[in-house]
Amino acid sequence: MSSTKAQPRHSHRSWQTRWIPAATAWRSGGQAAAALPLLQPAAVLLAARAPSTSGRAWVKFYRRGLRCTDILVVLLATASGIEAEASADLSAGAGVPLGGGGSVVFAAGVALLWAAFLVVYRTRDSTILGVGSDEYKRVVAATLNVFGLAAMVAVLTQWNAAGAMFLVGLPVGILGLAGSRWIWRQWINSQRLRGHYLSRVVVSGEPEDVRYVIRQLNRKSGATFEVLGTLVSGGTAGTSLRIDNREVPILGGLNDIVPAVQEAGATAVIVAGPMPGGNNGLRELGWMLEEHQAELVLASNLTNVAGPRMHLRQVEGLPLMHVDLPRYAGGKHRIKRAMDVVLAAGALLALAPVFLVLALIVRSDSPGPSFFRQERVGKDGKRFYMLKFRSMVESAEDDLNALMAQNQAAGVLFKIQHDPRITRCGRWMRKYSLDELPQFWNVLRGDMSMVGPRPPLPREVELYERNINRRLLTKPGITGLWQIGGRSDLPWEDAVRLDLYYVENWSMWGDVVILWRTLKVVISPEGAY
Repeated sequence: MSSTKAQPRHSHRSWQTRWIPAATAWRSGGQAAAALPLLQPAAVLLAARAPSTSGRAWVKFYRRGLRCTDILVVLLATASGIEAEASADLSAGAGVPLGGGGSVVFAAGVALLWAAFLVVYRTRDSTILGVGSDEYKRVVAATLNVFGLAAMVAVLTQWNAAGAMFLVGLPVGILGLAGSRWIWRQWINSQRLRGHYLSRVVVSGEPEDVRYVIRQLNRKSGATFEVLGTLVSGGTAGTSLRIDNREVPILGGLNDIVPAVQEAGATAVIVAGPMPGGNNGLRELGWMLEEHQAELVLASNLTNVAGPRMHLRQVEGLPLMHVDLPRYAGGKHRIKRAMDVVLAAGALLALAPVFLVLALIVRSDSPGPSFFRQERVGKDGKRFYMLKFRSMVESAEDDLNALMAQNQAAGVLFKIQHDPRITRCGRWMRKYSLDELPQFWNVLRGDMSMVGPRPPLPREVELYERNINRRLLTKPGITGLWQIGGRSDLPWEDAVRLDLYYVENWSMWGDVVILWRTLKVVISPEGAY
């Protein structure tokens, strides 16, 4: 990469005068002002010392808080195991007092190893804090490995009394660690909605690549990054880049990255697309950013490939990225089907009284049957009849043609926010997804899955382009990325992108996360009409 020309140095106040007002005005344009309450005791105790701005300080504070709660949970879990063992011995008449020597030594060893593994597995790494599921995965993996080693020690030493530690300490520890980190995450997300505890970044690249990356960063509420500005090809400091009706400040061109980072106090640079100088330019940029303690983040061109499908391998100093082929059958899909059957059967049994009440409400609200059967297209183009509680008038299908001119959806979809065909009870049923409850029967039959792409209509499939047909490689779902991502508010292109991403990157853990997030969406619905 070409060398950067010497830049006149500006004071910190000069930087604030020039850039901070523009960046703050842009960031506050679409951010929600509401914040969740402080939930965890550790945060309350440390609140007076918590940094109120973004940058590197919040990472240190957040890690200290996590370290404190992790240690407390580990001590609580191991102490619970000791107490459970002592209670069992007393019940059996052994008369062993609480905290017997062998138990304390074993528990202390587990606690020390546990605390060490939480560090070894990088459960407090800044790249995973407060976002995604990797944090929980690492915590669970570290805990299971600790107890796996503890079990081997117990077998080799024939320490039979260690059973209580596994029966009590293990579940208490996993639930405690996951729960405490969830509480911490709610707190930090509430702070991020206020503009605190964000990673201060600049985004560099060609204008279109920069627009795409910033749009994606802004899609998630409570974003992790505070975008201070952009560095674009041919950019001039003092101008701005228009992104979704907002003006993002331009800090300079692609050769001004290091001075801009130094002056802005950025903690990371997100490189969107190719950089001048290619691989050598990126390497030199990484060296220069290292001097300013700023991270280099590359926005991957593999936008539809999830992390588990990508594997990095070094061959004689050459990093090669392997991308696994997506799988649409096999043992994991049989497990998925078993989970569908169990969850659907349980839901149908548990919700039987709700079904009866809703059916009576639908019948009494408007003429017609309680249930609505509609032909949909499933896996491999197989058609089936999807069940729903009727939320529209009985003549809804016949009235569709007269309303086509009022369609508010893009692509092949048809949506009207205030559809005149929807009944009175249909409005609140659709808002809280109650009309979709009969689809559990479709899941039990095997037509649908609990999680999957949106089930399309035959007329929609007829208009599909070739790549969109890949949505039919797996079963449609009651919920999916489309539902937790905005539902009817999603543009057609984004709905397709989410469905294709799910089809090619499906995993059991991903399904669990989607189901959990669906519960939150149902309680606080958005885009449902």
